[in-house]
Amino acid sequence: MRTHQFVLTMVLFLALGGEAFSQKFATKTGTIRFYSEAPAENIEAINKQVNSALDTQSGDFVFKVLMKGFQFEKALMQEHFNENYVESHKYPNASFVGKINNLSEVDFSKNGTYEATVSGKLTIKGVSKDVTEKGTFEVKDGTIGGKSIFYVKLADYGVEIPKTVMKNIAETIEITVDVSMISLNK
Repeated sequence: MRTHQFVLTMVLFLALGGEAFSQKFATKTGTIRFYSEAPAENIEAINKQVNSALDTQSGDFVFKVLMKGFQFEKALMQEHFNENYVESHKYPNASFVGKINNLSEVDFSKNGTYEATVSGKLTIKGVSKDVTEKGTFEVKDGTIGGKSIFYVKLADYGVEIPKTVMKNIAETIEITVDVSMISLNK
């Protein structure tokens, strides 16, 4: 494990509080995909370096993603994304810090798929916004998978789209989060 990944995992663990160690789940290999459908072209990027942690007792849920980790089909798209739109050199990470609203309806001790609503702060490009999104948690043989699809309006996070490329990039993009977390005591 690289030093920065270990430090991030430990920071996530400490941020979730001091309850029983066995109730903490985490991953550093989650996936976030974003998709922009626009008249001129569709743009998709995938990042498989997503750090995520969950405290099943308190319902605290966090994730952090390195913006430069998004991979695009075209190198020029990736360059524009990092340099012009999200300014990765100034804002290297995006994050979410929140809580499961309906924790009593999710049984993390029993295999199954559970609908969940999560609320918290989504931070992109240094701008934090309150968000509430629906998703699912799937408990299967000691692992916990979390999935959600939601939409982000770029202007809400200070991402400006030049008029010359307005037909190339949607104002609202689809975000898909898919994480599979294991117990930290394994």
